[in-house]
Amino acid sequence: MKFAIVGAGAIGGYLGACLARAGFEVTLVARGPHLAAMRVHGLRILEADDTSFTIHPACTDRLEAIASAETVFVTLKARSLPGMAEALASAAGTQSTFVFAQNGVPWWFFLGTGDEAHLESVDPGGVIASSFPAERVLGCVAYPATTLVEPGVVRHIEGNRFSLGELDGARTDRVRSLASALVQAGLKAPVQARLRQEIWLKLLGNATLNPVSALTRSTLGDLLNDEGSRDLLRRLMLEVEAVGKAYGLAPELSVDRRLEGAARVGGHRTSMLQDVEAGRPLEVEALVGSVIEMGRRRQVPIPALEVVYQLTRQLNQSLPGSGHSSRET
Repeated sequence: MKFAIVGAGAIGGYLGACLARAGFEVTLVARGPHLAAMRVHGLRILEADDTSFTIHPACTDRLEAIASAETVFVTLKARSLPGMAEALASAAGTQSTFVFAQNGVPWWFFLGTGDEAHLESVDPGGVIASSFPAERVLGCVAYPATTLVEPGVVRHIEGNRFSLGELDGARTDRVRSLASALVQAGLKAPVQARLRQEIWLKLLGNATLNPVSALTRSTLGDLLNDEGSRDLLRRLMLEVEAVGKAYGLAPELSVDRRLEGAARVGGHRTSMLQDVEAGRPLEVEALVGSVIEMGRRRQVPIPALEVVYQLTRQLNQSLPGSGHSSRET
């Protein structure tokens, strides 16, 4: 099976490295200093137990290189997808399967459910949906905690699970074959009939812990060890939970247990906090704006989340890489 990883940063790089180490043909699509480093030195993965391994797959910044891949993992930040959707879809082979692994509510969330609602927050103008036929799309929930410590070097902190699912929940040969390949690569890859439930469970943390950590510049341990911050996070999670229930999504894990799990992670910096520290644009809409849009549509009261959303949008606009910065020189 031939793979391409589009957006081979921390998560995508880790996934591609595991597949390449297992003997699969992998093409990594990246850019900038990270791409340059991988071309010269390969991609090095630092594991939590102080071991490491290096792989030397094909690396490129040209989307045309994915044409021969049977499976294309799209691990770009969700905010990058609308601008690349058309070119990405055109570059792939006519039989390629696209596996989207983004944080937050994915653009395909309502496809195959009978509720063909469109989320403007994650797919402005419907450009992504119009580019990718639903029958060529698989969903994915990625759990590894990773960070790009320097160009060409990814630190794998914990987790190796990539849950997979057809949009209609069917256990097709296609999704089972893909899951088998990931297992061969040493990863966990359960095939889920109710992937949206799993997305919403992860979203309890993504839509709350990420923005609050970014706004306060705090690690998860800092937030969860402070009584006031913990109470705020619990209120936010309950609002996210209420939005999910309005769509028939009731995560099996309680909010309190979700908070306990986050507290155990300790000094972890969320992906949004890492983006703030690096001056990169934030995934505001995929992580929070999508929940706001869904809550408003079903008239679910989400006052605390509305405040966090507006503050995080303003924070994003103040970052150098957002294109909205108005700082004085």
